[in-house]
Amino acid sequence: MQKLNFPEYSFRFKNSENKTLIFDEIRKKFVVLTPEEWVRLHTVRFLLNEKKYPKSLINVEKQLKLNNTTKRYDIVVFNSDGSIFLIVECKAPSIKISQVTFDQIARYNLALESEFLMVTNGLEHYYCQMDFENERYNFLKEIPNYK
Repeated sequence: MQKLNFPEYSFRFKNSENKTLIFDEIRKKFVVLTPEEWVRLHTVRFLLNEKKYPKSLINVEKQLKLNNTTKRYDIVVFNSDGSIFLIVECKAPSIKISQVTFDQIARYNLALESEFLMVTNGLEHYYCQMDFENERYNFLKEIPNYK
């Protein structure tokens, strides 16, 4: 897999039915290794190791209802009170981050009401803080560490 713009992390791999699987420590299972999954699991490791978010507050690949359609978010980090602190949208490294990506995460955030957003393709990372009063997001250099 492609080297990403994250620190080096080690992962557990196995092969099954001619597919490479990678262990997801949040979902506690092996999942098929795709370019997007590679980015997602690096992002989880970044949140755990660099930003010090507790594993118990991180959720990966869950469904949400949005305008009578079912969508699936990549990563959500909760506050200890159960409210949502951060939504992360992961794309494969070959996918260019565009306005469409920001529109997607903004739509998810209409339902989830997260304070922070992160968009990454593993090579480029964008961080935003929501300004609900003015209905916009402000770009940040990085997301805060866990308090």
